Amino acid sequence: MSKVTTIEQTVKDVHAGMTLMIGGFLGVGTPELFIDALIDKGIKDLTIIANDTAFPDKGVGKLVVEGRLKKAIVSHIGTNPETGRQMNTGKLEVELVPQGTLAERIRAGGAGLGGVLTPTGLGTIVAEGKTVINVDGKDFLLEKPLQADVALIKAHTADTAGNLIFHRSARNFNPLMAMAAKVVIVEAENIVDAGQIDPDQVMTPGILVNYIVQGRRE
Repeated sequence: MSKVTTIEQTVKDVHAGMTLMIGGFLGVGTPELFIDALIDKGIKDLTIIANDTAFPDKGVGKLVVEGRLKKAIVSHIGTNPETGRQMNTGKLEVELVPQGTLAERIRAGGAGLGGVLTPTGLGTIVAEGKTVINVDGKDFLLEKPLQADVALIKAHTADTAGNLIFHRSARNFNPLMAMAAKVVIVEAENIVDAGQIDPDQVMTPGILVNYIVQGRRE
């Protein structure tokens, strides 16, 4: 059964107040058409989990500029001054997470784990309010898993069954997020018939994907 549909149909699954994971790294590998569709639909009060808030005119940054977020869980905001401005005025809650820890928290969410143990952040503000667990004489922070209502990810190629290939660095957080959300929506630059992707080349299996829409070819 083909999972290919329209972007208008998939955006119906996204509502105000939801938690979204959005793939990408400074906008590379981010499903830009979905970002624009969320803005056009007027969806707000979103919590987003992403590597960063990109730039004011690119990727997740456009949602920040449009004031559609209530919270951002990201590893950095330095390339988008609007994020810092909204954070400092109390308009936007920002949870900064070390990048490796962010990836592992998403991975834990996808794998159904109770969290990950890391020494990163011990003795810093990152550790405030968190549980410290001692393993064989060494302290670790317990970092809880992250999950989302919907993951919006981008692939280079998808087949109609949802099997995905990512292109070079655009892979970044996309495969992890595909495992950690209730609904996974893919913007694919190329869509081919099921069976046309070599099974050895599949990076995310179709069983994790709910919907595919045609994206722009870059």
